[in-house]
Amino acid sequence: MIAKQFRNLDEQVEILKHKGLIIHDEKYAKQVLLRENYFFLNGYRHLFLKSSTNKVFIEGTTFEELYSLFLFDRSFRNIIFKYLLVIENNLKSIMSYQLSKKYGYKESQYLRYKNFNSTPDKQKQLHDLLKKMKRQIAVNGSQHSATQHYATNYGYIPLWISVKVLSFGIVSEMFQILKREDQKEIANIYNVDEESMSLYLPMLANYRNLCAHEDILFENKTQKIINDTIYHQLLKIPKENDEYVQGKNDLFALIIILKQMLTEDDFKNMSIELDNVIETLNYNLNSIKIDKVLKNMGFPLNWKDLVKIERSVDENYVS
Repeated sequence: MIAKQFRNLDEQVEILKHKGLIIHDEKYAKQVLLRENYFFLNGYRHLFLKSSTNKVFIEGTTFEELYSLFLFDRSFRNIIFKYLLVIENNLKSIMSYQLSKKYGYKESQYLRYKNFNSTPDKQKQLHDLLKKMKRQIAVNGSQHSATQHYATNYGYIPLWISVKVLSFGIVSEMFQILKREDQKEIANIYNVDEESMSLYLPMLANYRNLCAHEDILFENKTQKIINDTIYHQLLKIPKENDEYVQGKNDLFALIIILKQMLTEDDFKNMSIELDNVIETLNYNLNSIKIDKVLKNMGFPLNWKDLVKIERSVDENYVS
């Protein structure tokens, strides 16, 4: 494999022009490339190429269009991240309340081995997770004023405080090793079954990390596939080989999860914000249509109808 060489800003611009990208203002393009990084900006070129084999830009594609898609993904990612943090906070609050009510609020109570699913297939995971939880509470807790306050003044840290210093990934994994009745009680609050909840949480944690590290979001596909929902059916998403072609392991699958886990008001507000950035991108596109972007995201053209569907209807869905 030929090693990649450093290219200065002039060379970066020439490479893009050589591939057919129209650059009206080279000074502006260089400023953008310096601030945003050629490699990351170039990661958005795929939708503007003639084909996967002919890696030349579609005629008429401008630097501004390429940058618009980059900025669209950043804005979309920031909105998703904001609402993932809402879910993270809600989940931590709900789990700490339910578990403290049942098992107690001191570490010596809520971190007992017997409080969790200790079946043979879960024992290693349980053992490892409890170690990670204790380590995160000890390390992160020393930098958190509330945990320091409780540890210093009371000699213990209640679960509703310690969850603040636990990562979303740890809390997600914690749900996986809860007893079935505890999983069910927490999942019921979101009006989903515990199997779906067990699938959703790792996906949400992964998306949270993706957003936090500013990776490309709009065309991300997950390895895990969500179950069919009433929303797939009511939006009339097409099927191939009896499988829905959208909303299973793409960005729209994440939107379906958010539909089920956010409050109706939060989901409505999020949808308005997402629609605004989609419309902004639509205005800035010339060489391709917004439909091509939405298709890559797994979004059906009627995605906004998701807001109108009441979550309670999901109770009557039979896949």
